[in-house]
Amino acid sequence: MLNLSDLKGLPFAGPDGVPSHMAEALTLVRDGRLQEATDLLMSHNSRPAPVAGTAPAQMQPPMSARAPHRAAQGLARVQALLGKLDVSGAKVSLTPLAASAAQTADERPAEPSARRASDPGRFERVAFTHQGASHPYFLYTPKTAAPPGGRPLVLMLHGCTQNAQDFARGTQMNATAEAAGALVLYPTQSQSANPNSCWNWFRPEDQRAGTGEPALLLAMLRHAMEAQAVDASSVFVAGLSAGGAMAAVMAQQYPDVFAAVGVHSGLPPGAATNMMGALSAMKSGAKGWRAKPAKGDARAVPLIVLHGDADKTVHHRNAEQLLQGAAAGIATTVQTPEQGVSSDGQRYTRTSVIDPAAPEEVLAEHWLLHGAGHAWSGGDARGSHASARGVDASAEMLRFFLANPGKRQ
Repeated sequence: MLNLSDLKGLPFAGPDGVPSHMAEALTLVRDGRLQEATDLLMSHNSRPAPVAGTAPAQMQPPMSARAPHRAAQGLARVQALLGKLDVSGAKVSLTPLAASAAQTADERPAEPSARRASDPGRFERVAFTHQGASHPYFLYTPKTAAPPGGRPLVLMLHGCTQNAQDFARGTQMNATAEAAGALVLYPTQSQSANPNSCWNWFRPEDQRAGTGEPALLLAMLRHAMEAQAVDASSVFVAGLSAGGAMAAVMAQQYPDVFAAVGVHSGLPPGAATNMMGALSAMKSGAKGWRAKPAKGDARAVPLIVLHGDADKTVHHRNAEQLLQGAAAGIATTVQTPEQGVSSDGQRYTRTSVIDPAAPEEVLAEHWLLHGAGHAWSGGDARGSHASARGVDASAEMLRFFLANPGKRQ
């Protein structure tokens, strides 16, 4: 057990110029309120992230480098101690040193959001190993009891420079899922796999079922489904930017697993096979790209795509190509556009793609968000690459998902 008296020698606010939030965190630690102290330190020690899909920009130095020397020492000691703490209810114990070294700040629980009261379920880190390597993920479990047939499940894939908690905060998908009784699974891409934490949607080995990142993500999904009561006919995948591109890959490669797919500011499968091709597709759409119909008897996975027409990171032509993919192999389709305005004044054009042979089934929905950039629409701006303005992308995606359950047993 950790002896909290070990913290008594740490500096508090006063003539040495220790930041007030640090003094408050120390007080919380001494009172045994360790989770609140962690949240407070994390909220003040986070760094601004560059635009999803791009290389990291020049960063401000962390607070510990800018604070007075004694304050920096105190902050470092508190963070080191908190990094070793395993907080579960009223219990406080030290995590083994090797485990605490592997647990980064990004793996600690996300700070409370303004909509936290709307998502009272559990959001927790789950240990998972694939091919001998650790790949922990975060899972949101609603407070409501699971129905007899199991819960819907949404696999959420973040964009570049993001992580699971940041993506959950920015999208506010947990609050949306709570109302629907859905589970939400958030992987975090390893920086050892991609320095900018991007899913490698453009590499050939990561665009095929049974290999690379698709195999990892499917194994992670199966792991969650074995531990939770999941309705196998209501499993969905969604993502932003590079995560949106990987979501499209997952739906294409595993049409028997996913009932529907949501892509926000992403790209179509096969848009690139290397980094240069990826950058070109992001700039102006995939050159020479052709939509491929589903293989054999596989059904086309219903698609909802949202994209801003002012996106400077991933051109909105990619959304049009995603729609072409959704309609591939179907002789004729009907597109029904409608103009609208969100509750806060953002204009959009929503286009539904329908097969006349099955007019009750929507193949795809395309939301062109006028004036919107490269950010998750209608989310929480305290998350990176998220805009509080505009159409609520999480709500629209989940609505579309639940209206398109699969027909598998």
